[in-house]
Amino acid sequence: MAHGSAGSSGEGRLRRLTRELAKFGAVGGAGLLVNLGVFNLVRHVTDLQVVRASVIATVVAIAFNYVGFRYFTYRDRDKGGRTKEMTLFLLFSVVGLVIENGLLFLATYGFGWDSPLQSNVFKFIGIGVATLFRFWSYRTWVFKAIPLRGAAEARGAADSAAASAGKQRVG
Repeated sequence: MAHGSAGSSGEGRLRRLTRELAKFGAVGGAGLLVNLGVFNLVRHVTDLQVVRASVIATVVAIAFNYVGFRYFTYRDRDKGGRTKEMTLFLLFSVVGLVIENGLLFLATYGFGWDSPLQSNVFKFIGIGVATLFRFWSYRTWVFKAIPLRGAAEARGAADSAAASAGKQRVG
């Protein structure tokens, strides 16, 4: 295939997605450690119920992850509308919190699986399921890609050409 063809464009997109997934995974992995660390610390030093301890840990991890996503994973994305970005991030993070802790709640109170090991296993599973949702929602709605300059210019040129062709046919 020639340089600049559709195949190489697809390869470039795949390369960018792979890099994005790696950065998302690095921040998410660190956030996982924060989440599980805070969860176990709160469970160890307080008498809070398991799901309450988990919600506290998830909120701490959400704050940690926002900083990592904004300034590492998606640092090259649109920085305009920070209030909207933060609002959407928090909205989707709360949905992820409900997914994550809903699974833990079900395991703990629905099935009675509440040993420390079981709680950590189901918290980990909940984090995994919520992460799939978060990845999709953050990249789609929160940290939007800035259109490539060349693509926007090409679209503008194509629109101009189409408009010119339409005028010639009419006239």
